[in-house]
Amino acid sequence: MQRPNRSEANGQRDIWRQRLWVALGGILILRLAALAANPTDLFFDEAQYWTWSLEPAFGYYSKPPLIAWAIALATGVCGSTEFCIRLPSPLIHTVTAAAVFMLGSRLYSARTGFLSALAFATLPGVSLSAGIISTDVPLLACWAMALVGFAAIIDDREAQWPWLLLGVALGLGLNAKYAMAYFVLCAGIYIAVSPDRRWLLRDRRLWLAVALGIALIVPNLIWNATNKFATFSHTADNAKWGGALFHPGKALEFLGAQFGVFGPILFAALLVAIWRWWRHGLGDRERMLLAFCLPIVVIVTLQAFISRAHANWAAPAYISATVLVVAALEREAEQRWLNVSFWVNGAAMAVMIVAVAFAGRFALPGGTDPFARTLGWKTVAEATRAKLDAARILRQPFGAVITDERALTAELLYYMRTDTTPVLAWLGRSRPQDHYELKRPFVTGAPEPVLLVALHENSGPITGRFENVQRLTSDVLPAGRGPGRRVTFYALSGFRGH
Repeated sequence: MQRPNRSEANGQRDIWRQRLWVALGGILILRLAALAANPTDLFFDEAQYWTWSLEPAFGYYSKPPLIAWAIALATGVCGSTEFCIRLPSPLIHTVTAAAVFMLGSRLYSARTGFLSALAFATLPGVSLSAGIISTDVPLLACWAMALVGFAAIIDDREAQWPWLLLGVALGLGLNAKYAMAYFVLCAGIYIAVSPDRRWLLRDRRLWLAVALGIALIVPNLIWNATNKFATFSHTADNAKWGGALFHPGKALEFLGAQFGVFGPILFAALLVAIWRWWRHGLGDRERMLLAFCLPIVVIVTLQAFISRAHANWAAPAYISATVLVVAALEREAEQRWLNVSFWVNGAAMAVMIVAVAFAGRFALPGGTDPFARTLGWKTVAEATRAKLDAARILRQPFGAVITDERALTAELLYYMRTDTTPVLAWLGRSRPQDHYELKRPFVTGAPEPVLLVALHENSGPITGRFENVQRLTSDVLPAGRGPGRRVTFYALSGFRGH
């Protein structure tokens, strides 16, 4: 793979590297400060990942284990506050940006690597996810490192370290999110459309990397086998292919959302570049980067057309897309558009930081609070604890708390983590629908009476399974500046079984 930066002076590379650390260091400090000032409660997915981190395992109901391991490491160092649980995100994103720099520098030049890393670090999707903890964060880091290893195998046919980097990144990426499997598909597409790269199929380093990646995901496969393949079942359920087919509106909605994830200028530039290359042909570097981008966007768009797709499902595509677009804008002497993109994405990052800092203090036109889903959970936990304390005072303590949905279970487990009363999930179907129904269901023989905390208005499917039902209170608890969250409490005893 020919790359113009082979003759670049070491001094120039050092200059761009120093600028990179200054820029990424500044962004990291800003994000850490924003994280410290973040007043939101944990989103229920974040709270769920925290509960996973308390139970070391090679797998969990809906995701592989890497996210739980990362949280366990962070909380083991600095505690279980919201700040500490979310701390891995800005740190890992900084590592990912550094890997993007390595990729851009190897394929093009240190300057391109610097601009690509800075562009990635300020993507709207990255700015949003840097303030929360999610499985996409370690996935993107692993994807970027795997791309560096893959590019190095192509670039240096004698080097031995790239297979180790590629293999470890593949394995850890699969342990972050099964979407890492796209990497193998993309590599296969690149080799298929590049006849002069078919030698890769005979390179033992590539197969060693694949073998190492598989070896690292085997423990998770064993966990799934011993837990009725829960994660695989959830992944299949999440695709929702069982309903009506063909939703062109959802496909267009997904594509429109990508202007927000990648940034309006960069995504538009990517579409223009694809059109130009389709008409005039691709160089090998562009072919490789596009092979690790376009198939993912196409596959997820088709998924949205068939059923549905969240905006972040194509996130790995934007590792290579960032380098691809930055290099294209440089080559086409369209640096001004890149500068505009930095201003637009930087402004979006600033708006997000300020908006989060004032979460719960403002509402959008129409009275909607954009942070309502991440506010008020602490209040629900305090109200639940008050019910438990009151029962203890009367010497009629509740033996357990049960909930009617996963979000509430996760939030109560986190915000009531100092209370000794167990929080259990109601198993409403024969097959568990979430991690709590799998690992901590309310079953016959559980201590009674129980306190039911319900968010749904119809609690009949639960209360109907008990002989004694007492409705305690039903209150609308505040959740930011929005309409609030109705929570109903019941005292139940005499469980008749599911």
